[in-house]
Amino acid sequence: MDKQHNINRRDFLKIVGISTLGATASLYGCSPKKDSEKEGNTTVPVGKMTYRNFPPYEDKVSLLGYGCMRRPTLPAPDGTGNVIDQEEVNRLVDYAIEHGVNYFDTAPVYVQGWSETSTGIALKRHPREKFFVATKMSNFSNSDYDFGVKMYHNSLKKLQVDYIDYYLLHMLGAPGKKGLEGRFLDNGLLDFLLKEREAGRIRHLGWSFHGIKEEFDKALALHDKYHWDFIQIQLNYSDWKHASGNNINADYLYSEIAKKDIPVVVMEPLLGGRLSNIPEHIFTRLKERNPEGSVASWAFRFAGSPEKVLTVLSGMTYMEHLQDNIRTYSPLVPLTQEEKDFLEETAQLMLRYPTVPCNDCKYCMPCPYGIDIPGILVHYNKCVNEGYMPKSRQDENYAKARRAFLVGYDRSVPKLRQASHCIGCGQCNPHCPQSIDIPKELHRIDRYVEQLKQETL
Repeated sequence: MDKQHNINRRDFLKIVGISTLGATASLYGCSPKKDSEKEGNTTVPVGKMTYRNFPPYEDKVSLLGYGCMRRPTLPAPDGTGNVIDQEEVNRLVDYAIEHGVNYFDTAPVYVQGWSETSTGIALKRHPREKFFVATKMSNFSNSDYDFGVKMYHNSLKKLQVDYIDYYLLHMLGAPGKKGLEGRFLDNGLLDFLLKEREAGRIRHLGWSFHGIKEEFDKALALHDKYHWDFIQIQLNYSDWKHASGNNINADYLYSEIAKKDIPVVVMEPLLGGRLSNIPEHIFTRLKERNPEGSVASWAFRFAGSPEKVLTVLSGMTYMEHLQDNIRTYSPLVPLTQEEKDFLEETAQLMLRYPTVPCNDCKYCMPCPYGIDIPGILVHYNKCVNEGYMPKSRQDENYAKARRAFLVGYDRSVPKLRQASHCIGCGQCNPHCPQSIDIPKELHRIDRYVEQLKQETL
């Protein structure tokens, strides 16, 4: 990294408490038993990317979009937390652009506030016409007009751009947050953003959604008045008909948006990695059906097949994930109806496994008591999927599973940041897009850990 991009490294790009790279890797099923997924030596096509264009807009957007919620990290020099590995971010962005990816999605709150800065550094090294940048107004805790305007101008500054291609009202409909009226209408912020769109500093204006049906319907109904240019929703083959918590089935969200002829941006095509890190027999089921393709490619083909989808976002922390997704969309081979039915059967099989619907978005972080909430939930889900959830000493391979869970827990989450330290304050709950009762889940996992520790072998 050159001197300009390495100013005051102790403060710049500092992320205290971000999950380790090892924990992030587990999201994608990077366990020894799935070595068949490693396809780094397979040719990655150049010039074959599928693009979507929806007139009257001129933009030809790559079907694969780069989600900038997760970043490769390195240990901080002072030993407290990690820092973004900007050199690796640059390398990934360069590779993505070289292979046809041109849509980059970030937000002021991603990577604990550093994503826009990191993304701006990487993209500034390329001609402006080579990429579309998307960011958001993440005014969750402060709906003041001046606060929102300042956030918008800060995004322009951090991204080092004069205009934003795709700007979103961030996470409408989330339980525990003020709705569209409180965050954007009553305070005049939407009027401000509409004027920015008219001036060309925002090229396309839309919103992202996590939440209840009433809030979705209300925002969509305002299309005739405000002319939403695009809408971002959670869409994958599990949520298509089996959304968890307060979330709405994606088939309803997509069909209602399509009726309005509005382009759709897809987030969470892998459910935060849960559709890649899956139980072994489901993994085998997918690989038997398509031995040459990765398990993740099934999810990405599903997300990219609907005709109104503009781009599918993926938070690609590692080069192998980027390469695999480029293969899937270079070009896209849309799913047949028979393949869609096969994935619906797969989704029904996955419902039998009681994982916590955590997508590792880290909106719940930082915890005021230092607990690594996503790290705990990711480890728990990984053990559920890989069969390391012993219930009694009579279980087959009980000793092996017990040791794997406990040793893996200590390796993934430092003891001072484990679930036993949760006091149940509930400050995390309003920030969770998946509406997880986080303290309840942490206490349940802690009781399970204590049970395993007390078992004598």
